[in-house]
Amino acid sequence: MSKNVSIHFAVALSIFLSFSLDAQTIWEQMEKQPQTLGVANGLEYYETAAFKLGLVKDSQTLASLKAKQDSTFDFTPFEHLEKRGGDHFYQLGDLNIRLRKSGQEPWLSYASAAERKPVEALEESGEVLAAADMSTTFPEDMPLEVHRFWDSKDGALVLRFTLENTSPDEVEVGGLGIPMIFDNILHQKSLEEAHHQKVFFDPYIGMDAGYLQVNRLDGKGPVLLVMPFGETPFEAYSPLLDDPTPKGVTFEGFHEWQVFTKALAEEDWQGADQWNQPRSKMLRPGESMDIGLKFVLTDEVRTIEEKLIEEQRPVAVGIPGYVLPMDVEGKLFLKYPNEIASIDVFPEGAMSLEKHLAKDGSWDAFKVKGKKWGRARLTVAYKDGTIQTIHYKVIKPESEVLDDMGSFLTHQQWYDKEDLFDRSPSVISYDYEDQKKVLQDSRAWIAGLSDEGGAGSWLAAIMKQLVAPNPQEIAQLEEFVHQTLWGGIQYASGDRKYGVKKSLFYYEPDSMPAGTYRDDINYNTWAAWSKKDAYTTGRSYNYPHVTAAYWVMFRLAKEYEGLVDEAKWDWYLDQAFETALAMVEQAPHYAQFGQMEGSVFVYLLRDLQEEGWSAKASTLEETMRKRADIWESLAYPFGSEMPWDSTGQEEVYMWSDYFGFDRKAKVTLNAILAYLPTVPHWGYNGSARRYWDFLYGGKISRIERQLHHYGSALNAIPVLKAYRDSPDDLYLLRVGHAGMMGALSNITEDGFGPAAFHSFPSTLKIDPLSGDYGSGFYGYAVNTSAYLYHDKRFGWLGFGGNVEEDRKLITLNLTTGARNAVFIAPVKAWVTTKSGEITKVSYDQETKSITVSVIGNQFTPAANIHIEAAGYQLADGQVPTDGVITLPLEGKSTKQFRLVVE
Repeated sequence: MSKNVSIHFAVALSIFLSFSLDAQTIWEQMEKQPQTLGVANGLEYYETAAFKLGLVKDSQTLASLKAKQDSTFDFTPFEHLEKRGGDHFYQLGDLNIRLRKSGQEPWLSYASAAERKPVEALEESGEVLAAADMSTTFPEDMPLEVHRFWDSKDGALVLRFTLENTSPDEVEVGGLGIPMIFDNILHQKSLEEAHHQKVFFDPYIGMDAGYLQVNRLDGKGPVLLVMPFGETPFEAYSPLLDDPTPKGVTFEGFHEWQVFTKALAEEDWQGADQWNQPRSKMLRPGESMDIGLKFVLTDEVRTIEEKLIEEQRPVAVGIPGYVLPMDVEGKLFLKYPNEIASIDVFPEGAMSLEKHLAKDGSWDAFKVKGKKWGRARLTVAYKDGTIQTIHYKVIKPESEVLDDMGSFLTHQQWYDKEDLFDRSPSVISYDYEDQKKVLQDSRAWIAGLSDEGGAGSWLAAIMKQLVAPNPQEIAQLEEFVHQTLWGGIQYASGDRKYGVKKSLFYYEPDSMPAGTYRDDINYNTWAAWSKKDAYTTGRSYNYPHVTAAYWVMFRLAKEYEGLVDEAKWDWYLDQAFETALAMVEQAPHYAQFGQMEGSVFVYLLRDLQEEGWSAKASTLEETMRKRADIWESLAYPFGSEMPWDSTGQEEVYMWSDYFGFDRKAKVTLNAILAYLPTVPHWGYNGSARRYWDFLYGGKISRIERQLHHYGSALNAIPVLKAYRDSPDDLYLLRVGHAGMMGALSNITEDGFGPAAFHSFPSTLKIDPLSGDYGSGFYGYAVNTSAYLYHDKRFGWLGFGGNVEEDRKLITLNLTTGARNAVFIAPVKAWVTTKSGEITKVSYDQETKSITVSVIGNQFTPAANIHIEAAGYQLADGQVPTDGVITLPLEGKSTKQFRLVVE
């Protein structure tokens, strides 16, 4: 595996170098620069009840931080300490300040890392482990004196700063950032080394309730939590773009905890709508202020909220999450030792709140509803002055979002002009900023209908039909499948039959008519493929898109009447089967790894089995078993073109689960939970770690934490499958549902699906390019489902539906876009349908019976209801054959059936 990872690192690095400097060269140059941190003068080591830490003696910045319970693991980039020992390399313990004196207009910036000098050590006493006057490492003209303290308090580690105005003038502090330096540098690490040695960290940008969670890549504990000590609100999370550590596919970069941001909002972030209201603080002459951070440990990701409660921090639990469709009756539970003084909504009228009683009286409970489309912020003020902000995204009802998206894709993005590259008819990439189709791009795949960045739009359009079929849209997509996909994107004859091309668009000016290519695009890059390169079939990641397209068309032709005309269902099923095999045959190198949307092969196999295609089912199963056997033999089988990735886990988990590789499935799930957080913020809640795909699928091209890129919904597939196998684990349900809804969160009000949302506070908006959005929507389409859950603290909860309680009868009215799946957790019953809609389910707590209501339309004469539950039977005592109930449907009339579960 190490050899393969080394190969992939080289490939990934070569890609990145097309957009940036040679990262390896920068790493080598870093060792030659002047070392001003003072590492050569030694470290000083300290202990608290929970931690072992080392400070650089000269700077008193953090060099090493280990949990005593696992002293082999360092949360800091200790191995790069000497390389990062020069000016501008931020360390934990540094401070960035932006201020201005009264009457002055420009803000002045000061950084303790800019021109390092040894700090002046101060006397230590009591709980103080180390203290320093930092004034020597700031410019002499800074009007503040800064003292820093490392404390041991009740076993925790505390980092404190005291800032005193030593000037005769009033000073306004408009920027105050504490760099968060933990070891997310994956440079030259194998996958196994990365999972054992490295961390990812995600913020809850929630003011006084905010915190940072630092998770090991293997998903194991302990988890490091960074939370406010004293008055240190988490106002913004800002990238440290001036840190010279080379960013790329192996390093996302560092961020800082911003306490005040008024200056940055005025100068650096103009035009961006910030998560929290930017603020500043005035210091009179001689006045001082204190800020600080507290470092604690918790056992694992599932116990983060329990630890926060133990630390008496404000905790919020939003059900079903923080992406809130307008027809969903959400619930919000708050816990804090002090009473709530007020709750404000911004923008005004964006949401409504109604207080109600929680089952556990130690929680405050509210019913919440979205009223206006867009971002919304709740500001909770507690009586002790603590402020907590909770961030929602209000969207239209899911069914309306799907209708809008389908219409946008098949109207604004529908391309049916005469085309030199044979891309017509198709759903093509789109630039929402320019409001036009993308017919040329220096990255061939963007305009070429293949790879993720070019296939994204047509894949989304086809996957939409799986959950919300529309006859006119399907008619257009049939044209695409038979005229552009088959025989165009995919070869239709010859030795490469069923092979999938990397792109239909290519750059070959000598073989094309004059004027074919735009002069304002720089085609002098590796990504401007020649026709030969574009038509190669060796990239395995293109095959699941095509397989999914045929598989959806098979489902539409098989389960509905009158929607598909061009071919029979068996043609589409066979096309999907042959494409799946072609991936392994024609793209064997990358096919050894898990694929994004690779779960489609599992669904395809089950349909082959259901249709009685035994020989082909056995062939596909044997082919996939060989891949899964390799994954079972590896510690962390999540490779890809990149040295680390979050896309292969989906397929690895699904096949491991299918073949009974429980140990590998658990390893995979833990790895997913390490980069799929749940926090009271719609942008980060369930948002899988991605930070390089804006380079390949975005218009604003940079290394940046992407919010709800396609990894969110793809990784939700195994998380929700794992939840249904362990239905008492509410954490899995919350994070899985959040990831799934992430696919809808960034769709615009008129239906455009973007690549992802930009997290940099200078932007905070969607990327204008459609890019690879479709892969994420695939995750929603195959995973959309409703869940009925009972919690001992919160009572009955609905995910994807609204709960009604009538004594012992609990009803869940489904609100999902498809209304095709529901899980009743108390009896572990999983009810799905491939056609027809499940409008509601009612659960009788006394009899353990479930009543399911189903409705159809003119295209669904019957619904085949699949049931997975232990020891169930129909109310008449019959047990359905193979767990399938066939319900005749007459138009839009509602049919019901009742199950009794042991």
